[in-house]
Parts: sequence; structure tokens; C-alpha cells
Amino acid sequence: MTLNKNITKPENTDRARNLSLFEFDKEEQKRSKCTLIIGTDEAGRGPATGPVFAAAVCFKTPTAQVIEQLAKLNDSKQISEKTRLELYPVIKENAVTSVVMIDETMIDRINILNATCEAMKQACMNVVREVRTTCMVLVDGNNRIRGYEFPQKTIVKGDSKSASIAAASILAKVERDNLMIKLDEEFPQYGWKTNKGYLSPRHIDAIIKYGPSKYHRKSFLRNILDRQKIEQKKLEL
Repeated sequence: MTLNKNITKPENTDRARNLSLFEFDKEEQKRSKCTLIIGTDEAGRGPATGPVFAAAVCFKTPTAQVIEQLAKLNDSKQISEKTRLELYPVIKENAVTSVVMIDETMIDRINILNATCEAMKQACMNVVREVRTTCMVLVDGNNRIRGYEFPQKTIVKGDSKSASIAAASILAKVERDNLMIKLDEEFPQYGWKTNKGYLSPRHIDAIIKYGPSKYHRKSFLRNILDRQKIEQKKLEL
């Protein structure tokens, strides 16, 4: 990863933080002795509905202009939806990227941790195939990607430290949020447009009233469904 040596640390807080994110990746690349850095992150581990998404991002040679355009780059949870949507096309246009989703059926079959690892592995492999060189993968959090045979390193709170991980977190969240908004049109009673599949009070009430949809992760609803069965039995008694 090559940064322009003429870039001076900007006074603006967003820009200063942004530059530190790219500098973090540069230092990790030097330590790894790999040619490039790939950052990967997920969106959707916690919700009870829909797929989990993982993204992988590689900024091959970030220029001063790209760094300037990404001045507000940060952990996707720390920036507004408007900012995420503004940054999304800039990341796509200036990096090698891949976004992979694992659906709710597979999540129920292999569990959410394995599904997340599988999505990350596929996304990273897609980027590696495109850049065709040795890459160090920086993984957000403390769980290594199972079954990934190339160099990797876990970074706790990596989405607030690494430019590539922060960018991956934005791609994954934007694409998952867009899908949940689309699914809300099919099942508006659950409020997915606003809760994005998390178990908000309205979401739980709708599950109890209407039952789970085909997009729900059944393994995430066991407590709710078991409680509902108990309440039904009480009524029958």
C-alpha cells in the first residue's frame, strides 16, 4: 500500500482520523511483508431476520484525492445513513471489493458464527483472485476466519482503526440495509425498514401475532416461539 509522501496531516478532525486509518493499514502491510492489505467486516450477526453480509475491501494505491473523498470514513455504526450512502460509491470506485451474503436457511443450518466466517472467506477470496498477489487480511474482531489459508490478523475494534475494515463495514451494512428495506415491502408488519431485522418490541409483537416469516432465522426465535407455545397451552387449560 503506497501513500503519497506529500500528504500532510490535516487539521480537520475527520480528515485527521481518516488519514490515521490509512496509515494503520500501511503499517500492517509493512509488518506483514505482504503486497496488499484486505479488510473484512460483517453486518447482520445479531438480527433475527435475513442474511448475514460480509465485505472485503482492498485499497491498492490510495491517492491523496481518494483519501480526501473518504474524509468521513469510519466504523459504519458511528456514521449516519446519509454518510454511509455517500461513501459507498467512492469505496466501490476506488477499491477492489466483494460483498457476500449467507442466507437465513444456511445460518440456521451451520450457526451464525460459521455463516459469518464463510461469508468473510468467500469475500476475501474473491478479492485475492482479482488482485492476484499476496495479501494480509485484517479481520474485524477477535475471531479468525476458519478455513482461510492465507495470512490473516484479527483487529479488535478494527472498523475504527483500519481504513479497509471501516470501508468493508460500510459496504456490508449498506447492502444489508437495502435488502431489509426491500424485504419490508413484502412483509411490512414486522417493521424491518426501521429495525433491520433486530428484535425490537414491535418486531417481537408481530412474530407472536403473525408467526415467523420465511426470512426469519428460526434458531434465533426459539425463546419467543417456546414462550408462545407455553402461553397457548395455558389458554387451552
